[in-house]
Amino acid sequence: MTPRYDIAILGSGPVATALALLLAHRSHTPARIALFGHAPQRSGALDDPRTLALNEGSRVSLAALHAWPAHTATIRNIHVSQQGRLGRTHIRHTDFDVPALGYVAAYPALLDALEARRQAAGIVRHEALDFSSITQDANGVFSSQDTGGGLAPGQPLSQVAVLADGAGASDITREYDQSAVLATVRATRPRPDWAYERFRNEGPLAVLPHPGGQDLYAIVWCCRPFTAKTLHGMDAGTFSRALTRAFGDRLGSFSLVGDRHIFPLSLKARRELVAGRIVAIGNAAQALHPVAGQGFNLGLRDAVQLAQSLGPWLANPDTSASAQLAQYARQRRVDRLVTGGLTDILPRVFATGLAPVEHACGAALLTMDIMPTLRAPLARQLLYGTRA
Repeated sequence: MTPRYDIAILGSGPVATALALLLAHRSHTPARIALFGHAPQRSGALDDPRTLALNEGSRVSLAALHAWPAHTATIRNIHVSQQGRLGRTHIRHTDFDVPALGYVAAYPALLDALEARRQAAGIVRHEALDFSSITQDANGVFSSQDTGGGLAPGQPLSQVAVLADGAGASDITREYDQSAVLATVRATRPRPDWAYERFRNEGPLAVLPHPGGQDLYAIVWCCRPFTAKTLHGMDAGTFSRALTRAFGDRLGSFSLVGDRHIFPLSLKARRELVAGRIVAIGNAAQALHPVAGQGFNLGLRDAVQLAQSLGPWLANPDTSASAQLAQYARQRRVDRLVTGGLTDILPRVFATGLAPVEHACGAALLTMDIMPTLRAPLARQLLYGTRA
């Protein structure tokens, strides 16, 4: 029995939608690429404090899909420091001959851009399917849920299923004892195109230019869960003063704009990306600490690589895709290891509370600032990742 679709993508986030577009471009019959996920919920520009840091590699990939958001903030300088210790690093876009080190997009704006391209490409979005409903056998992938669209009970859903949303898996886990407080603030002395990563005893504090205005900044404040709860419960004025004290006066004083959100932080990753006909990408493959803003960029590289690996198979989808899926898993191994390891060690080593370790971290930052050749590998990883 022939499955209804060649590929079923389970997810509603930007990585899932980007993969659907990438696969549709490589398929002779884009209608056989199915996306199962809730439609994006629209919100006001500053009602949702979620933003995404997009590196240069992601910009190239999204621009090729004609899905670059209408409004982004540019990062041309990144200042990395740690509170109470010497040593800092200043990374400049001119060091690497790129127009920018990165960009910041509002999460809803990126979803809107991708959703517009999905509709233009004619890719149908179906109701979301629960990952636990998915099974497989020699005939294809099945779902115990009602998938609608005239799919008869017992008929195979697809040849291949892609899990693109979720929170990784329990194969590799680490609890950081940290939560992230997300907020949007206004600064009295803004510096256009500058982003800051300030390591503090409880976790890193990122201050990123916001696409909503030149004096606006996106805040990702990682701290102990109790501290996060306290910060969330403060009135706007008290929170703004606490943030100004924690960051310093480089940008003047801050004032809160809009709502705050709290997210618990942990590492969750799958050891194996492929199980038979089912493959995981993005957050379903790995959920990372937000330090250095690498989560979405890594997930988008997953999508790009999977589309490249499955491209030849899409020309003859009645054959087995096992070789292509195995190739994908091999090619993603190094990038996942390097990026996951970087985002895992940074928030832990800077938050040990041990003076010798923190002084060593400060010395490392100072050395990278003095010797550009030493910071180049880190910057290139943040710009492009490790690509097969």
